[in-house]
Amino acid sequence: MRRLSSIFALLALTPASQAIDRTTPPPSCLVVSKSSGSQYKTISAAVSALSLSTTSPQCIFISPGTYKEQILLPPSLRSSLTIYGSTPDTSTYKSNTVTITSSKSQADGLSNDESATLRIKSPGGVKVYNIDIENGYGKGSQAVAVSVEVDAGFYGVSLRGYQDTVLVNLGRQVFGGCEVVGATDFVFGRRGSAWFEKCDIHVVSASLGYITASGRQSTSDPTYYVFNNCSVAAAPGQSVPNGAYYLGRPWAAYARVVFQRTDMSSVINPAGWRIWNSGDERTGNVMFAEYGNTGPGAQGTRASFATKLSAPVTMDAVLGSGYANAVWFDASYLR
Repeated sequence: MRRLSSIFALLALTPASQAIDRTTPPPSCLVVSKSSGSQYKTISAAVSALSLSTTSPQCIFISPGTYKEQILLPPSLRSSLTIYGSTPDTSTYKSNTVTITSSKSQADGLSNDESATLRIKSPGGVKVYNIDIENGYGKGSQAVAVSVEVDAGFYGVSLRGYQDTVLVNLGRQVFGGCEVVGATDFVFGRRGSAWFEKCDIHVVSASLGYITASGRQSTSDPTYYVFNNCSVAAAPGQSVPNGAYYLGRPWAAYARVVFQRTDMSSVINPAGWRIWNSGDERTGNVMFAEYGNTGPGAQGTRASFATKLSAPVTMDAVLGSGYANAVWFDASYLR
């Protein structure tokens, strides 16, 4: 607790987030552009051009446009990697000018991970800034926008899908100032942990939906999702009935999810949390908890297996030791 307090005390001395233009590539970045004469016209081509032998940091800058491709950051990449999307305002996803999109799903005979528009497996630490990443498959099958198996940070990123948008598969992840969009189990995974700070959680038109589906399988499993200082509401232009959505349901028996200091609109059901399925409830060992939430969706009688916390969960509890100095962690997006 003292360590977390010191981090936020340091942030309080730092100037508040402000609009910063990043429309020209940082030094030494590989540049992706759709313009004629550009060296890399696809993101995948730039990834293939990265050095696999160096341990020095590498970066890719993506010029404005929509890139229709699936991207794999391979486990053979040893260095840290930062991917920047061009934007006139780094402080928000709302000004993003770069979109990466695909529409693969399990209906194509793929695994959840294989369906992802962006697959992150590089162990050196990855940061992604100001990019919209979407899976446009839509309703009917699991279709992942981003699948993560390593430590990574997402900042000012919009992640959009319908079912299974964000796969927190392994490792530790931070989402700062992001948008996450979906309808069914759209933050899920088995052994990864994720901290969502000041994120907009947007749900799409549906009569029934679930934000999270934690696959934590035992007490020794590190899986932990915390949504801190976030908001939950219908996505712009989407019509969602009151009470249609739940904060989560347990994909596995030891699911662990916390919403704290988060504003919830009336799209959230008064029960808050739901069983997996009738006859297969999986709620005996879950930790579905809340602390200090506000808004109409934070009201009502919660499910009998829900927990009301007396204190907020700390970042240390979710991300473990060493995260504050990690190459993938950007504290400026967490204040």
